[in-house]
Amino acid sequence: MKRLLLSLILILSTFLLAQVENDLLPVNKAFIFKAEVVNNKILLNWKIKKNYFLYKEKIKISANFSAQLGKAKFPKTKIRNDEFFGKIGIYRDNTIVVVPILKGRAKSILLTVNYQGCSDLGVCYPPITKSVVLDISSIHSTSLDNNSFNLLSQVTNKIQSLVKSSIPTSDKPLSVNNAFKFSVIAINDNTLLAKWDIHQEYYLYHNKFLFDIKGAKFGNIVISKGKIKNDKFLGKTEVHKDVLEIEIPLTDINTKLITLIIKYQGCWEGGVCFSPQEKTVNIMLPSQTNNPKINSLSEKKSIYTPNIIQIELNKTDQITALFQQENILLILTSFFSFGLLLSLTPCVFPMIPILSGIIVGQKEKVSTKKALIMSIVFVLSMSIAYSIVGVFAGYFGENLQVLFQAPWVLSIFSVIFVTLAFSMFGYYEIQLPTSLQEKITKINNNQEGGHLISVAIMGFLSALIIGPCVTPPLAGALIYIGQTGDALLGGISLFIMSLGMGSLLIVVGTGVSKLPKADGWMENVKYVFGILMLAAAIYLLDRIISPLTSLILWAMLITISPIAMGTLNTQTNTSKPWQRIFKALGLIILGYGILLWILVARGGGDMLQPLSSWGASNVGAESDHLKFKQIKSISDLEQVLAQAKNNNQIVMLDFYANWCISCKELELFIFSNANIVNKMSNVIALQADVTENNINDKALMKRFNIVGPPAILFFKNGIENRSQRIIGEINAQNFLSHLKKIK
Repeated sequence: MKRLLLSLILILSTFLLAQVENDLLPVNKAFIFKAEVVNNKILLNWKIKKNYFLYKEKIKISANFSAQLGKAKFPKTKIRNDEFFGKIGIYRDNTIVVVPILKGRAKSILLTVNYQGCSDLGVCYPPITKSVVLDISSIHSTSLDNNSFNLLSQVTNKIQSLVKSSIPTSDKPLSVNNAFKFSVIAINDNTLLAKWDIHQEYYLYHNKFLFDIKGAKFGNIVISKGKIKNDKFLGKTEVHKDVLEIEIPLTDINTKLITLIIKYQGCWEGGVCFSPQEKTVNIMLPSQTNNPKINSLSEKKSIYTPNIIQIELNKTDQITALFQQENILLILTSFFSFGLLLSLTPCVFPMIPILSGIIVGQKEKVSTKKALIMSIVFVLSMSIAYSIVGVFAGYFGENLQVLFQAPWVLSIFSVIFVTLAFSMFGYYEIQLPTSLQEKITKINNNQEGGHLISVAIMGFLSALIIGPCVTPPLAGALIYIGQTGDALLGGISLFIMSLGMGSLLIVVGTGVSKLPKADGWMENVKYVFGILMLAAAIYLLDRIISPLTSLILWAMLITISPIAMGTLNTQTNTSKPWQRIFKALGLIILGYGILLWILVARGGGDMLQPLSSWGASNVGAESDHLKFKQIKSISDLEQVLAQAKNNNQIVMLDFYANWCISCKELELFIFSNANIVNKMSNVIALQADVTENNINDKALMKRFNIVGPPAILFFKNGIENRSQRIIGEINAQNFLSHLKKIK
């Protein structure tokens, strides 16, 4: 009987726990956050769902231009006897924090807001961070530059008004609600904000506003000055156009739910005036109470304001902020420049032999025009692939390139490269059935550009499989798409960046057609590109095979290739100078290959520095590499962060994957650097291997908005220093600079 009761209790507990998990809202739905600039103030608005609450003391505000912000003003709180924090102020329903904007030179500001909340079910969410770029260009200092800017703005506005007046009005008027879009919100517990978005062909009369209220009384309502208009009905009168905002102060508040009644009247430029409009709105004021004791306690606790500190932006956040500037030409130019820089990285290098091999491998002679067209098609298809991947990752948080790093995909693509290589060596010709050849020939004759379909497919697949590199521009664009949903601007930016990345490919692909064809030169060129195809196959297999196996394959390729190209053949007296030069290069490559075989015999080593560990024991070599502690989940990370906080230690978290080439370069040049290893003696080094891309890996990356490796995060006192976050590759000197700043 006891066992039966125990089983029933366990089943019931499991059911209740599952029910709680099902009832718990996602954090972004439980606390809907919005930031906007209104009347020289930043309004931080939280719409808090029923049965959820926010901790006041957990709201932290930081900005990149702190001098231009005043002290944040918080509404009154309710006091809660919290099981974690004791007596603490909380917010429910709708809450608005007001941050005054001071005069200054900044035209936009990056605001970072941290907050934390819980459910009445007893479940608390981890701290949440939101970053938003706000336009504050309407707030200017009184400097000479700004006075000039104001004068220019007045002239611009005058010109715009003249242009607008010259544009004919619509054939018929809009409905009154579409002409004057009205809204009202509670800024705090004693101030309302009424707003009208007025269509460009309409205006509101200044002297037609009437206000009434139930549940409170009005303070002094001030309506900003309007513009003087020669009205058909009233003569010269004051009117409001575009946007009108009115702050409504409240006094003698009797109830939390108040009723606001506003009357107003407006007209259409086309000669129609609407009848006076009346809006009645029920508004729930932020939490307050009529109990004097609680009011006084709330006022004392509301004295707390977070310090607004100056923060430095990391490269990814700088690029995300670039999107907020709304200067499309600047954004696209910047992303093309990013692409040009990325064209000189390992993300692009492996594509050079692929495109060159396709052009050289054509049966017929390839003209410069034909090679240029094939190169452009390859780059365009590569750019389309990057754009699709970027938009998909931004919307759904899933990097498509990671999905193509499965061992079977990499193996198939490697076999394709090996097959193409041996075709270039002349062992066979790859041909389709005759019927398909005839159809493709007809298509190609119309295209005037070679096998464009196959070139496009190769370019598309190469972008997905060859170079899954995560860089600051890519990460910044994906964060922007994820936060704003603006897939058009984000996707176009990635497309333009990819064109920049492909510029080198276009130059190389076009240049290949200029190679001389005489004296068997072209046959030798084919052999070279066949060898490069084999190198590309090993490059892909590197991600799924052991380091020693990879070293053996590279040693075989680098020693056999120069021998096959005739490096050991005897030179004659009639040999040309270029033949002797190539023989010398072949001997150097062969010597390097022999060094790799020595590394293989020693059990492995650094193939880029084969003599670096000569005469040193394996123990000594291992001591020069940073020792990582592996973690697999958020709970693993939080446990280490808690321990590090108690011991006053810095934590570094490295996101790594076997298929990430940039990650391996960091391992080789950063985490094996003796100076860096010494400087990090008191730093806890964590590594999250996300090769498998399983649920835990995705959750850990999503926690920090990481698109994919490589990414390096630094934590102090249990909190990430986001300004020092590293996305993509970095050199040793810059890494030490990040480490110095975090300390």
